[in-house]
Amino acid sequence: MYGYGGYGGYSPGLLFLLPAILITLYAQTRVRSAYTKYAQVANSLRITGAQVAETIIRRNGLGINIQAVQGSLTDNYNPQTGILSLSSAVYSQPSIASIAIAAHECGHAMQHAEGYALLNLRNNLVPVTNIASSLSWPILILGLMAGNGGDFLFNIGVTLFMVVVLFHLVTLPVELDASKRAMVMLQDYGLISSDQSEISAAREVLNAAALTYVGSLVMSIANLLRILSLRGGNRR
Repeated sequence: MYGYGGYGGYSPGLLFLLPAILITLYAQTRVRSAYTKYAQVANSLRITGAQVAETIIRRNGLGINIQAVQGSLTDNYNPQTGILSLSSAVYSQPSIASIAIAAHECGHAMQHAEGYALLNLRNNLVPVTNIASSLSWPILILGLMAGNGGDFLFNIGVTLFMVVVLFHLVTLPVELDASKRAMVMLQDYGLISSDQSEISAAREVLNAAALTYVGSLVMSIANLLRILSLRGGNRR
């Protein structure tokens, strides 16, 4: 609704936003497709996600608890409570998707146990990012409505939104590292068959999941560029 500085009312911010939307939609499609496919393929060892998590926790002496939660792809590790939550299907089904996802969440538990710097930074950014994401757009809109006199407000909004971008920028390597750890632990602990097709399938699930974080980062950067273009349009 802003940014009429383009030709014929066209906002150049769309140039940034549309590709990001397409990338995000592609990432969401890939992760759903990979999960749906490999959630129906049993792993050769017939072990569940819960069994994988229990083995990794035991082998590494991690004092965390495992619980099943409702929903699909609701798996997560909470460093504050020390609880590893696995969606009901991942927890109980012996699929390739289950063991890959469970190992990935254990990767986060390992990061926490080792004091992985980027994970600590992301955890510290969570409350700040929640506040920044809630306040950034209202402040940006107020700044735009005030015209040239709203530069101060607009700059505050931009700064807040940059915190959101930073959060996604930090999140991506954290997730990639957790997936890397997952594949290593699955193979080193004998939790996956040595058959290359099964290893490739597990890696496909993890790579597809990583794309969603790439999409989130690209979307946040595109929105930041769009915000900056809105100010430029508002000044014309």
